[in-house]
Amino acid sequence: MKFSGEITVAAPRDAVFARLQDMRFFASCIEGVSGLVEREDRKYDAMFSTKVAYMNFSFKVTAELTEMTAPERITAKVEGTPMGLVGRLTATTATHLVDSGQGTTIRYEIDATLTGKLGSIGQPVMKSKAKEMEKQFAKNLSAAFAPAAAGGTA
Repeated sequence: MKFSGEITVAAPRDAVFARLQDMRFFASCIEGVSGLVEREDRKYDAMFSTKVAYMNFSFKVTAELTEMTAPERITAKVEGTPMGLVGRLTATTATHLVDSGQGTTIRYEIDATLTGKLGSIGQPVMKSKAKEMEKQFAKNLSAAFAPAAAGGTA
């Protein structure tokens, strides 16, 4: 499953880059992430829980920041295994930050794969859930950079 999009936030590119490379901040924008622990430089472990249709899923995930080119590019790799099911989640993300007249435009690309029982649930259902999560992430990220919050976040 491939996704791409962009979000414009009301903050300078340097500030946005600094916040997005902070994995704790980034994880706080993703609904269902908990227990984030830095395992080693640029590698983190966490739990991710979500509901798809009527089923609840929890994953043990590892995220690694694989490239950081300030203040314009961040890439990451995520791998996870679902609790209680056979399968695997893998994803790569690429984020490009571009100055815009209103602040910074965050352009992102996500390539995610689910295997095993999760993959058999069906791509349309999983893609729909991923799109829902993408919208919630964009909303959370935009709120974090909103002018009212800028005094404490940027």
